Amino acid sequence: MKLLCDQMLGSLATWLRILGYDTAYVKEGDDGEIVARARGEGRVLLTRDKELAASYEPSLLLESTHVREQLESVLRELHLSVDWDRVLSRCTVCNRSVEAVDKEAVRDEVPPRAYQEHEQFWRCPSCGRVYWTGTHWDNMRRFIASLRAG
Repeated sequence: MKLLCDQMLGSLATWLRILGYDTAYVKEGDDGEIVARARGEGRVLLTRDKELAASYEPSLLLESTHVREQLESVLRELHLSVDWDRVLSRCTVCNRSVEAVDKEAVRDEVPPRAYQEHEQFWRCPSCGRVYWTGTHWDNMRRFIASLRAG
């Protein structure tokens, strides 16, 4: 399933990408441009704007301003689940699938401590961002595991 978050849902877009969902994010544009993009790319539109949600199908109107509640609503309403094999498979910045890279290839691109403590690294082929399961990973894993989708 391909998703599109409007400009009010940047944090939600990031978390959906962390979960491995193809999630585009619109930083600016009027309703017509947002609808045209969603339609053209075959995406479900996620928004907090009632008028925008009413102007396009499929869309999901999210009421909450809290990212946890938004994420739980998306998972529940769109019948999505957390697939641990897909978690951290997309770039949180540009939405592309990341690719495993040799540790030596990122030696000069990551902090020395990360290089010493980790064996697995991934790179976005589009923006070049490098990922690894650093100290933040335990907190992210607990947050993801605590989500209630049903």
